[in-house]
Amino acid sequence: MRARCHVVLFARAPRLGRVKRRLARDIGVVAAWRFYRFTLARQARTLARDRRWRLVLALDAPLRGRSRWIRGVPVMAQPSGDLGARMAAALDALPPGAAVLVGSDLPDLRPRHVAAAFVALHRADMVLGPASDGGYWLIGRRHAVRPLPRLEGVRWSTRHALADTRAALARRGTVGLAPTLADVDTGAAWHAWRRRSIPGTLAP
Repeated sequence: MRARCHVVLFARAPRLGRVKRRLARDIGVVAAWRFYRFTLARQARTLARDRRWRLVLALDAPLRGRSRWIRGVPVMAQPSGDLGARMAAALDALPPGAAVLVGSDLPDLRPRHVAAAFVALHRADMVLGPASDGGYWLIGRRHAVRPLPRLEGVRWSTRHALADTRAALARRGTVGLAPTLADVDTGAAWHAWRRRSIPGTLAP
């Protein structure tokens, strides 16, 4: 990965009641907000430290107050449009180079997973990171494939999202896959994550 690579951390501003609403129905608004805030901050810190890429944080709204975890990380506003249009526009706003966009609620995400996506782009035009629920946690492209195809007809927030997106991308080029990760959107997934986590990691 000698060429300049870019990672977009695509996120909602961590405001109480605006994040992880599906999870909040199972574990409560405050617990869901704390989980999201913790996970987003850890992802930002971990990815920003890795010198194999340049991290950019794409937010749907301005942050309130001081956020030490984004110190030194460039921040961009998410473009308008549906989810597919916003993701594609965020990637297309970057300087030349391979680029991937990752979700913001992946407690198991590590730099090696992102690195694997860039390795996949050595052999494919575009890449997706499958999520265990049928969605995906990452989408990316080589510089030669720009912009991404329009993601029309994708059944967002369903078990069909990955398959629909993969079919849309395949009409424009080859699609590689990164490792599969678990998204935490339900109480059952949250409790499973708690059981495999080190006690005390969910500190404010």
